[in-house]
Amino acid sequence: MTLHFNAFVMNTGSHIQHGQWRHPDARQADFNDIDLWLDLARTLERGLFDAVFFADVVGLYGPADAPWDVNVREGLQIPSNDPSVLLAALAVHTEHLGLAFTSNVMQQHPFNFARTVSTLDHISRGRVAWNIVTGTQENAARNFGLDRLTAHDDRYAWADEYVDVTYKLWEGSWDDGALLRDRERGVFSDPARIHKIHHRGPRYRVEGPHLPSPSAQRTPVLFQAGASGAGKAFAAAHAEAVFIAAPTPEVAAEGIRETRALAEANGRRPGDVKFFQGISFVIGSTEAEARRKEAELDAYASPDGFLTHMNFGIRPDGTPYPPDTPLRDVETNSSHSILDWLRRSVTDREPVVADLAALVSRRARIVGTPEQIADRLEDWQRAGVDGVNVVNWRLPDSYTEVVDHLLPVLRDRGLAQREYAPGTLRRKLFGTDLVNDRHPAARYRNAFKDA
Repeated sequence: MTLHFNAFVMNTGSHIQHGQWRHPDARQADFNDIDLWLDLARTLERGLFDAVFFADVVGLYGPADAPWDVNVREGLQIPSNDPSVLLAALAVHTEHLGLAFTSNVMQQHPFNFARTVSTLDHISRGRVAWNIVTGTQENAARNFGLDRLTAHDDRYAWADEYVDVTYKLWEGSWDDGALLRDRERGVFSDPARIHKIHHRGPRYRVEGPHLPSPSAQRTPVLFQAGASGAGKAFAAAHAEAVFIAAPTPEVAAEGIRETRALAEANGRRPGDVKFFQGISFVIGSTEAEARRKEAELDAYASPDGFLTHMNFGIRPDGTPYPPDTPLRDVETNSSHSILDWLRRSVTDREPVVADLAALVSRRARIVGTPEQIADRLEDWQRAGVDGVNVVNWRLPDSYTEVVDHLLPVLRDRGLAQREYAPGTLRRKLFGTDLVNDRHPAARYRNAFKDA
């Protein structure tokens, strides 16, 4: 079985590997330049990457009232741009590459968001994916009029209603065959086949109908990244692809088994959900060369950037935890799953706050020759991982190296595809254009004919 490969990026200067933008060969500081992204998209398509996957945030990392000078000094996801706008440009310069983007349920009303996604899916001829996130930043909550970030599990209840609205619009508002464009009769669409959805819920009232006609996929491919209890339950119900950042294949296998069991309990099949592990590669023609490159990368790393990004070394009131505080005692309303993964990456002792920068910077890193990296990827695949979200160090070099040096070895082992399958992104990943009948979105097909 081949693995799937996504390029994990963000339309900003410093995304995951903080400090690397300072290197003279790094182009991510030029993220406003559309040519950077067009060149990268062409490289990814040349390498038969399945998708480019854009992260996004709508606020600053850190407690809401804490200083944010580190964020600005490090370029830590500020400045940043809206990835959904960028996808429209990439769509018309690529043919096969999937286009995944992140959107927080708090940042846009579901009616307008559903319209944006359908428009992108039309432009790309069915290659759009949505990474559903519930937010982790207090500043983001304030940016959208909330006093504070909604409690962790309550955010998933919010997301349940949000996706329910979008499913109704994408799957139920327009019947197949409603768009006629009949010039002779002067009938553009059949009113009997277009329906209002009349959604009434705790947060939203949406009458409808959906304004765009159905796109090739109707519902975009659905990514999700939560691995807390509430996150796994949400993924089991809704996700088609789950982004994980487990510290080892063994830990990944445990979470994958749990989520797939929950999916089966929801009436789905284990194969309905694919798992993508976030991994960064350091590739050398010899192991010694790879280690030299790793040392250079580490020399540019910014500990301040990593600690500010994770926000685990700061109490909710903005004061720092003492360096010897065990990670088990750190309280957070942010990403429970990442904190747990960081704790579990240390097996010989209880990790403390002082370990955070090193733990974060080195998690899920594979260093070696292409053959050695291929060996490690086989371990991840045996753990149940279906694909890799490739975390970059520097744009575009990190992906050029993967395309030119790693993927040919993986193809020789049958671990990477040799050609693109035709059609939509969902067809490439699952063999069908539309969500399958087991997905909760499918229940809204033909559900509003009498509404």
